[in-house]
Amino acid sequence: MNSFQPRLLVGYPSVLRPLAQAQLQGVLDIRPEAVMSASEVLTDRAARDMQRAWSTLPNDVYAATETAGISSPCQLGNRHLYEDLVIAEPVRADGTPVEDGTAGDHLLVTVLFARTLPLIRYELTDRVALSPEPCRCGLPFRVLASIEGRQDDVLLLPGPDTPVAVHPIVFHAVLDNADVTQWQVEQHHDHILLRVVPATDRLDVTGLREQLTADLLSAGTRVPVRVETVPLIPRTALGKAPLIRRMP
Repeated sequence: MNSFQPRLLVGYPSVLRPLAQAQLQGVLDIRPEAVMSASEVLTDRAARDMQRAWSTLPNDVYAATETAGISSPCQLGNRHLYEDLVIAEPVRADGTPVEDGTAGDHLLVTVLFARTLPLIRYELTDRVALSPEPCRCGLPFRVLASIEGRQDDVLLLPGPDTPVAVHPIVFHAVLDNADVTQWQVEQHHDHILLRVVPATDRLDVTGLREQLTADLLSAGTRVPVRVETVPLIPRTALGKAPLIRRMP
């Protein structure tokens, strides 16, 4: 990449953030004019790392293979729906609409431009909330209040009486501010295995385990947590590094 000197970077946040950290460490020396993230949740910490590395905020495009682009940020940083291309409806598990500001269990999308294969109220397992307020930028399209990731990534962990649903945001809250470049949670029948790629040799593994155990306890589940440091997180055939894995 140092030899190629790309003008545009497009990738998954789980790839772009390690590149940004390599730039900050002096290993990478590129000057992209624009950075675009897609296909995974872009956290505030990852966006800040990219801005520090390349002096530009990443343009976070929310998209799906079936729909192409669904939303992207305006000049004020608010994510606007492409309402001239896609109708997006956040709904509960039973298909009923959710209130503005509340994340649905699913997202129903109707693609307005596909002529070969019409998609009408096609179900994505994404947790998305619509904002009740218009944007001050002047664009007429509605704004997304949040994109919380996929419902498939919600873990069911043991509770006092019934299983407790734990959203990945619990892990994001701890790990996005830790000295790690990547992480993955693997659910076993009797414990949680957290794999992390340390960003520095100063990573406090014990403190990380204790903090995550405490946050899971606050969420209503008492489950043992193991932390394992690894050199890399295995990726899928599509190049993604899934945050959540469930073991058989």
